[in-house]
Amino acid sequence: MLFLIEYARNAGKIVSFKAYDDPERETARSDRLALELRLRRRREEHEVVLLEAASEHALRRTHARYFEDLSDLVRVS
Repeated sequence: MLFLIEYARNAGKIVSFKAYDDPERETARSDRLALELRLRRRREEHEVVLLEAASEHALRRTHARYFEDLSDLVRVS
């Protein structure tokens, strides 16, 4: 699966999150580019990532910083 995440670093939260099945790989890439261009036009300083993982659960384990706030991350460490 692929996951498109728009993340507001200054707020420390996900703005948008979308999952794609493997056959939708080109759609995911196009959506990522469109999102990047839209944010650039609006001068938004958001991070945009397209990540691949076996499941959302696996993604949450490997990329916890997108899903947990700072106190959660400190508590786990």
